[in-house]
Order: sequence, then structure tokens, then C-alpha cells
Amino acid sequence: MPPSIAIIAPGAMGSAIAARFVEHGCKVLTLLNGRSAATQARAAASGMIGASEAEIAACDFVLSIVPPGEAVALAEQLATAINRSAKKPVIVDCNAVNVETIRSIEQIVRSSGARLADAAIIGVPPKPGTKGPALYVSGEAAADVAALGQLGLDLRVIDGPVGAASALKMSYAGISKGLTGLGAAMVLAAVRVGAADALRDELALSAPHLHGRLATALPDMLPKAYRWVAEMREIAGFLGEDHPAALIYEGLARLFEHIAADVQGEGTEAAQLVAFADGCKAK
Repeated sequence: MPPSIAIIAPGAMGSAIAARFVEHGCKVLTLLNGRSAATQARAAASGMIGASEAEIAACDFVLSIVPPGEAVALAEQLATAINRSAKKPVIVDCNAVNVETIRSIEQIVRSSGARLADAAIIGVPPKPGTKGPALYVSGEAAADVAALGQLGLDLRVIDGPVGAASALKMSYAGISKGLTGLGAAMVLAAVRVGAADALRDELALSAPHLHGRLATALPDMLPKAYRWVAEMREIAGFLGEDHPAALIYEGLARLFEHIAADVQGEGTEAAQLVAFADGCKAK
């Protein structure tokens, strides 16, 4: 019999993973109270079922997949519900948070009698016919979570404590999303002084892999920029406030905040980034 699973929340990643579980015969619950019509429609399309906090707490596994700035508050919300439940689920925190944050979340979860698996999602939401993103898990509960690997997930257990998976996520995202941020900053600077075409041509000649990466990464980043603000600050915290590189990621947080505001506003810089990317694709 498939395990009972809840996923919070039904965003792009959460709903796609839910759909993969549903394909494998699972019932997937979520919280929908107060969510937008678009979110509720996305949840329904993926086969997710709206449930109460009590029903969520009674599941075998609860996957937390929210923006990093909401991870601690969700852990506290879940702990309150689990405290009232006879059953104690495994909470799988899949959020892009630093080691210090995940250890705080572990304390919150343990206070309810539940167990925590530290998880890191690397890759894009799964689509039908594809393997999907890698889900790395660490901590004492990782062995239990490994059962989800039979339900269509590319699940990889890290031999390490809570914090190991989050450290991997911080390091990987610091490189991958950091490169996107640096590329966006320099492209916008080049556009501002009329050097964008020359920059694009030189990247195509001397750094073709980076040229190709920016063609995809820049437009893909725009609708996610608001989510990356807190993630960059988590990476800065992962490095430590006294580490000089932490300033880089605080700067990237401010950059993504600026880009997100532009996307929601006039969209001038967003259009410049898309135009640069389109030019890369045309080469």
C-alpha cells in the first residue's frame, strides 16, 4: 500500500512532484485554505486534494516545498498540528535554507514528536516522461524517505546528518544561481552603455557554454527572481557573516529584489534580458 503523503505547498515544484506521486497510485494532500484560485487550479490539475491540518499531520510523510523565507513558519505550523496528532509523520524539508536554519527547523519538528529529513531538490520540476529533479536527503530519517524513490523520484541518500543536504543545496545554488545573477548584472550594464551586442558576440566566440547558458537562464530566472531573494540571503548565512563572499550573495539578493520589482513594474530591464537571451539563441 502506498504511503500517505502531503505536500505543502502546491507551487510549480510541489504540484509537479505531487503529480508524479499520483501517477504511482498515491493520494497526495495539501493545504488550500486562503490560496489563490490559480494555486487551487494547479493543485487540482496535479491530483492534489485539499485537507485540514489534522489530516496533513496524520500522513506518513509531509514534504515542505515553500520559498525559503517561509520554511521556519511552516515548520512551526506543522509542529502545532502534529502536537495534537497521535501519529507522528516524517517531515521532509525540501527548502533552500542554510545549515543553521535547517537545524532550527529540526528542533521545531522534534518538539512535536515528529522526525525531520533534510532534503535538497536540484533540477527543474518533473514532467511526464522525464526522470525529474534529484532529491538528496540526509539525517536519521533519510532511510525512511528512501521509500519515496519507488514512487518516481530520483532520490539520493547522503550519508550525513541533518544539514548535509542543505549544505549541498546552498553550494550548488550559490554556483548555478550566482552565475545567473552575475550574468544578469553584466548584461544590464552592457546594455546601458551600448555594448550588449559586442558582449554577446564575444561570449559566443570565447565562452560558448556560458553564451548558451545565459540564453536559457536569463529568461527562466525572471518569474523566479522574487523567490531567489531569500535564497541568496540563506547562502550568505551559510557562508557566515564574517566571510567576505557573504557580501556577494547579499548583493545578489538585492539584485534579484530589484529585478523582481522590475518584472512586477515597467519590465524595462526584464525586456532587455530577454532580448539579450533571444539574440544568443539566434546565433
